[in-house]
Amino acid sequence: MSRNNAHQHAKQPRTALAGPYGHPFHPILVTIPIGTWVASLVFDIIGLIAADPEPYTRAAWILIVIGLVGAVLAALFGFLDYLQLERGTQARKTGTLHMVLNLGVTVLFIVNLVVRLAEEEDHVSIAGFVLSIIGLAALGASGYLGGKLAYRYGVRVADETTQQEGFR
Repeated sequence: MSRNNAHQHAKQPRTALAGPYGHPFHPILVTIPIGTWVASLVFDIIGLIAADPEPYTRAAWILIVIGLVGAVLAALFGFLDYLQLERGTQARKTGTLHMVLNLGVTVLFIVNLVVRLAEEEDHVSIAGFVLSIIGLAALGASGYLGGKLAYRYGVRVADETTQQEGFR
């Protein structure tokens, strides 16, 4: 496949399940784990200074669970987009690293949840807190790569002719 054809192919949905042309579902779904995992860290911080940390520690692990469900959904839809990338291209290499980082982050948050559930809820899990910070840092790096896929390489972004409709 020529470079131009590979680029145009990467803009198209593999299936209607991935979202319509120019409107992929993966970027919408990633907001679930990002938001819930950041919120879980905020609840940890509140729990560290609260007189009664128990409601905050419970909320933190509940948010981690919601984030894990969201991460699985985002991964499924992201994989549909990944399959559109031609092997050997820089976009595919970037997509592979993005995917591996996200899978690693998801495993890290599974471990984080197990650590938290093994401890008492009357205090913030320091190990869980540290795992959240590491996980969110890796998620930030992966998000950078996801942005590179969309905004630099144009993966699943409408072509410029379609984009020009908004400027007429």
